[in-house]
Amino acid sequence: MYDAALKSFQSGRLDVAERRCRKTLAADPAHADALHLLGVIYGTTNRLDLGIDSIAQAVRSNPTNPDYFFNLGGLLQRQNRFDEAFKSFNIAVQLKPDYGRAWIRLGDLLTQAQQLDDALLSYDRALALDAGNAEAANKSGRTLMTLHRYDEALARFDLLAKISPDNAEALCEMGVCLFQLKRPEQAVAHFRAAIEAKPDFMNALHNLGSALIELKRFGEALPVLDRAIALGATFAETYCNRGICLDWMMRREEALGSYRNALVKKPDYADAHWNLALNRLLAGDFKTGWVEAEWRWKSSAGPKQRQRTFAQPLWLGREPIEGKTLLLHTGEGLGDALQFCRYAPHAAARGARVVLEIEPPLRGLLATLEGVSDIVVQGEALPPFDYHCALSSLPLAFDTTLETIPSTIPYLSIPDDTRDWRAWLGPAKGPRIGLVWSGNPDHSNDRNRSIGLEKLLPLLDLKAQFVSLQKDPRPHDSAILRERSDIRDAGPELKSFSDSAALLSHIDLLITVDTSMAHLAGALGRPTWLLLPYLPDWRWLLDRDDSPWYPSLRLFRQADEATWPPVVQRVKEALQEMAT
Repeated sequence: MYDAALKSFQSGRLDVAERRCRKTLAADPAHADALHLLGVIYGTTNRLDLGIDSIAQAVRSNPTNPDYFFNLGGLLQRQNRFDEAFKSFNIAVQLKPDYGRAWIRLGDLLTQAQQLDDALLSYDRALALDAGNAEAANKSGRTLMTLHRYDEALARFDLLAKISPDNAEALCEMGVCLFQLKRPEQAVAHFRAAIEAKPDFMNALHNLGSALIELKRFGEALPVLDRAIALGATFAETYCNRGICLDWMMRREEALGSYRNALVKKPDYADAHWNLALNRLLAGDFKTGWVEAEWRWKSSAGPKQRQRTFAQPLWLGREPIEGKTLLLHTGEGLGDALQFCRYAPHAAARGARVVLEIEPPLRGLLATLEGVSDIVVQGEALPPFDYHCALSSLPLAFDTTLETIPSTIPYLSIPDDTRDWRAWLGPAKGPRIGLVWSGNPDHSNDRNRSIGLEKLLPLLDLKAQFVSLQKDPRPHDSAILRERSDIRDAGPELKSFSDSAALLSHIDLLITVDTSMAHLAGALGRPTWLLLPYLPDWRWLLDRDDSPWYPSLRLFRQADEATWPPVVQRVKEALQEMAT
């Protein structure tokens, strides 16, 4: 009778199988296989308690059958009785060490318990038993991705793709691994292959858009993201990425709409808030921009340093600070510190005792700032204070608009004990022109803002004394500097921003890309020509060749994406006009 019950179950006739199991058990109540099969039938028809009880009886009748423990573990897992399920699966693999499915279920339970290293061992044990086990390869790869071990995860998904060549999910996950490994070109190829295998694969479309954005191929990324949205994608990230594309394509109002759509999907999505802030600040809408910019601390695209936390409250302009000590701290970059330290005198004018915490290279220079009572370097013990505020949050605290940017220039001056550069420079042979062509290579937008020294070489045809103020030039630029006798290299001599400030006082014009040197020159009121990429940093705004932050700056912008020679040609022509 049991054999007939089993055949009925295998053919899908569960009611017949159940009746035959009962007849078997009526004749032999301890028939282990019949108890087990009846438990499986109960589980298949969602009668979990009855199923667990029936298989438990089977285990008592025959405690050496690994399948009994495997199926009992499955029912216990469905009831969220994870500890009991784990014990059952563990016994199954002890009874049958090559039980691949049981190793996978153990991995699932360990994953749920966030014991990922142990889960990985279980999945890999199943994979070692059967290199063609697609489920084990997939789950091992996903676990490795969660552990950020992308090289190893890539190998697992590559194996999965070989097991199942048209597996769109495997191709997509390989693309994600390649993207995380900073290999976006290869990632694009895998995402395209995933979409070819599954044309309506929204996750692959979203990821393809992200990879194309990383490659700055915004015109290709936009229709991909639009297609994902048309197919019903509800990812806030898709709308945010669409906004990034539109911003780079100078379609700001459409970009704004995409960021707002992202926030409808996910109101606390920090990246969308931060990109919306950049969109608004670049457009000169400071009222919206400063508020949204406070999300930068939580955004993956924001400053590397997270928001500082203190027992003392954050000050954003609302509370009176007369008679209070206000700590102003930096950490978002030297340029930001130089730009926003201008607000310190305004805080002091409200009656606060201002303490400034800054990076070591700025100490001597910022000691000249009016309104600062005490300066400490990051890492030093802080004096007592009542409130704190990041320097870059001061425009919000002072409700800054384009018309109310603090306009006192210069607001920094050269410290008295700074080096005198006249002997090093020697007699002037025509106008002295300073050059800076690259910034911190770790900056998120460095690829767009920095240029190679070779692109500035056409300027050297002019009759002038050229001086490099470039710190830490890249190897190919260092090689050019060594070969050129018509550029004095001051970089190795510049030990601090005080040294740079003193040298700038003897420079007639600084030509620079968007680095902290532009902010230093602007804060000192020194004549500066700033070379800007097609989509500039928000602070330089759009469609103007001057800066409300620094009146001594003149802006030279790329007319189209990533093309520097026409900008350098315009600078050369402007220098020729200045000379005549």
